[in-house]
Amino acid sequence: MLRVNSIEKRFDKQDVLKKISFSLSEGEVLAVLGKSGCGKTTLLKVLAGLESQDLGEISWDNQPVHQLSAAEREMVYVFQEPMLFPHLNVFENIAFGLRIRKYSETEVQQKVDRMIMELALEGHERKLPSQLSGGQKQRVAFGRAVVFSPRVLLLDEPFASLDPQTRSTMQQVFLKVARDYQITALFVTHDVKEALVIGDQFALMEDGQFTVYKDKETFVKDPVTGVQRELLFWKEIEHKSIEIR
Repeated sequence: MLRVNSIEKRFDKQDVLKKISFSLSEGEVLAVLGKSGCGKTTLLKVLAGLESQDLGEISWDNQPVHQLSAAEREMVYVFQEPMLFPHLNVFENIAFGLRIRKYSETEVQQKVDRMIMELALEGHERKLPSQLSGGQKQRVAFGRAVVFSPRVLLLDEPFASLDPQTRSTMQQVFLKVARDYQITALFVTHDVKEALVIGDQFALMEDGQFTVYKDKETFVKDPVTGVQRELLFWKEIEHKSIEIR
């Protein structure tokens, strides 16, 4: 279990993270909804070890990890942009984390081959990133993050730059791979629908404060999340479409 206890972070005397606490069981995905500038990215960077917190503790299976380096934490940050190595082909991009951890060549081949199949990238193994579509690049980035089974995936609006159809496809790919690999993840998004599709648990972040909901129903009913506004919008669209017919 990932446990976060009273994390605080300040930049230039401005409180960015305010006593954030939550827990996440292994194999669960916490969808974190929030607008730009609310502190979501800072939270992910603190968890990943890319930024240090001012106060608070982070633990995995009751063992503190907040004093460990980013590599020792094995909490992998996945950016909105794929950030692939341009000189490495698809196979080697996915294999990168395995190679630096000294996996055997047999293990590398088996794990990467399976990941390529899971992500429907067969036939693209030898292509460079410049030869891939946006959705394919994000699949490769996702595969590189998952293939060595990190403790936690930290996803920072990973599908935001994709077109709606590709984004929807990638959401389904994520759900399948998350289930198959029992991924524990924080999935940050500003999109209400995406949060509902992706999450097992749900949280809202506003102005550095973090609210975790006990279930999806509570998340949907809270007017602050915007889910009700979204539902009302689509009901109005449906009503207008019926009138036009």
